[in-house]
Amino acid sequence: MEKVPMTPRGMTALQSELKQLKSEERPAIIRAIAEAREHGDLSENAEYHSAREKQSFIEGRIKELEGLISLAEVIDPAKLSGAIKFGATVTLVDEDTEEEKTYQIVGEQEADIENGLLNIRSPLARALIGKEEGDSVEVRTPGGTRDYEVTTVAYK
Repeated sequence: MEKVPMTPRGMTALQSELKQLKSEERPAIIRAIAEAREHGDLSENAEYHSAREKQSFIEGRIKELEGLISLAEVIDPAKLSGAIKFGATVTLVDEDTEEEKTYQIVGEQEADIENGLLNIRSPLARALIGKEEGDSVEVRTPGGTRDYEVTTVAYK
């Protein structure tokens, strides 16, 4: 299978979520199911059905997280340099509006555009890969073509 790139911070977040699901959520839902069973007729017991549905979701998420962690390729941006690649923190200026934005290029699982974490598979990230400070980038977005200038590239 294909490796999943992620930063050390992303790996830590996945491991924390997995630990929390296994050590807190799973035991709590098992207790909730046991309690709901004590209430009698399971065919009409909404608490039981709700708890079983939640258990199914938790078990599915645990399997998903374990799969992601097993395929993870942790890349420490602090050990990188040069042209833009995975892990780079890039400051861009929109050439039309002069608006400045800063993004870090991260893996799909840790992407959060609102917090400046840009999915490596996004059109903007793909356009930025290989560019350097001072380069102009043309990006095709659903809203039309945008032009950006790369003002800084850092690895932290």
